[in-house]
Amino acid sequence: MPRSVYFLGIGGPLLGKLAILAKSRGFAVGGMDDAIYPPMSDQLRSAGIRADEGFDPACLHPTPDVVVVGNARMARGTPAVEFVLDQELNYSSGAEWLGNEILRGRHVIAVSGTHGKTSTTAMVVWILEQAGLKPGFLVGGVIKGSYASARLGSGDCFVVEADEYDTSYFDRRSKFLHYRPNTLIFNNLEYDHADIFPSLESIKDQFHHLLRALPSSGLLIAPEADPQVNEVIQRGLWSSLERIGICGAERKPNAEPPAWTASGVVPDGSRFQVHHLGVPVASIEWTLLGRHNVCNALAAISAAHHVGVDPAEACRALSRFPGVKRRLDVIAKTANLTVYDDFAHHPTAIRTTLNGLRQRVGADRIVAVIEPRTHTMSLGTLKDDLRQCSREADKTIWFRSESISWDIGALATESAGQSECLEDIDRLVDLICELPRDPTHVVIMSNGGFQGIYNRVVERLAQ
Repeated sequence: MPRSVYFLGIGGPLLGKLAILAKSRGFAVGGMDDAIYPPMSDQLRSAGIRADEGFDPACLHPTPDVVVVGNARMARGTPAVEFVLDQELNYSSGAEWLGNEILRGRHVIAVSGTHGKTSTTAMVVWILEQAGLKPGFLVGGVIKGSYASARLGSGDCFVVEADEYDTSYFDRRSKFLHYRPNTLIFNNLEYDHADIFPSLESIKDQFHHLLRALPSSGLLIAPEADPQVNEVIQRGLWSSLERIGICGAERKPNAEPPAWTASGVVPDGSRFQVHHLGVPVASIEWTLLGRHNVCNALAAISAAHHVGVDPAEACRALSRFPGVKRRLDVIAKTANLTVYDDFAHHPTAIRTTLNGLRQRVGADRIVAVIEPRTHTMSLGTLKDDLRQCSREADKTIWFRSESISWDIGALATESAGQSECLEDIDRLVDLICELPRDPTHVVIMSNGGFQGIYNRVVERLAQ
C-alpha cells in the first residue's frame, strides 16, 4: 500500500502544488478546502486528486499516514484541525513536508528575497531544463508555455521559490528554513509582511538563520550593493559567496568586483553582456524589461553554473526565456491602447515595473491602476512609500478595496503626479477602456483577481 497524505487547505497555491508533487512521488493523495477554484481545481482534477469542499473531519477517514496543514485559514477552531489534534494524528506543515519528502537527497537551489523570487526561480528552472538536467521545481507563478508550477523532475536538482512568510499556525519560522538549500540566491531585502513581522530586524533574523543552515560546501549568491542583504551576511556566513552587479555601479574603494557582472545594459534592460570574473561570456537579448531582471538573470546564471551549466549555454537559454505570467503581460491591445496585467504589490515592485516600461515606451502615456490588497498594504504600513512609487506614470488610479482601512483617498491627493481614487469597479473598467487618441499603456497591478477586471477589460475591448 502506498503511503497516504491528506492536505488541509489543498486549494491554496502551496498545498495544491505539494499535492501534485506527492501524487507524482507515489503517495495516495487527498485534501480539503472551503472552496477550490480554477486553475488549481483543474490541475488537481487532471492529476486524479480527490479534493473535498469544507472542513468536515469525516473526510479524514480512513486515517492518512500524515496530515499536511496549510497556513492560510488553517487556524485553531477549524473542525478538521481540531480533529487532527484531538485524535493525535500525525501532522506536518507544508514546508516541513516538502523539505522531508521531496527535497531531501536533491541538490536544492532556493531563491529568496523580498522581490524577484518567482522570476528568478523560473529563470533557473528554464536554464536547467534547456541544459537537459530535468530539474524538479516549485515556482510561485507560472512559466509561460507548457510549464506547470510544480514538477517532481528526474534530475539531481530541485529549484524552489523560498518564501520568508511563516510556516503554519504551530510553526512561526519562515518556510525557507525547512528547505536546507545547497545553492541559495538572496536577491534583496526590504520590509514586508507587516501582519507577521513587527520590524525589518525580525525578517533579518530569519534570513540569518537561513544562512546558518547553508552548508560550507554550499554557495550564496547575493547582490553587491543591497545594504540589508550585506548586513545579514556580516552577521555570519560559512559558505562560499558570489556577488552579482552591473558594470559602472558605484562601489566602495578597494571593494572586490562582483564575480558576475552585466555591461552594455540598454535603458530598458532588454539587451546586455554577461561577464564572469571580468571575462566576457555572452550577450543576452530577451523580451523582459528592467535592470532588476538583469540582476535576476545574473543570479540565475550563477546558480546554474554552480551545478555545472556552462555560462554561455545559460545565456543562450535566457535569450529564449518566455517569462512568467502576470509580469507585464499584454492582455489587450487596440490601435492606441495597450493593457498589461502585472503582479506588482509592493512599492518597490511597482516602481521597478513602471521604470522598465517607461524605458521601453519612451514618451507614450502610462496609466498605473493599483489595488493595494496584501496584508501589508491593507494595514497601511508602507503607505508613505506608495506616494512616490508611481512617479513614472502619467496618471495613477488607486482602487479602494474592502480590506483597506486607511485613507487611500488622501494617498491619491498626496501622490506624485496626476492621481485619483476609485472604489467602483464598473467605473474603473469604463475609464480603462476609453479609447485614447495618443499611444497609452495601462498597467493593472494587483496580486489578486481584482474583482475580475482582467476578463472584463478584455471582453469590452474585443467588442
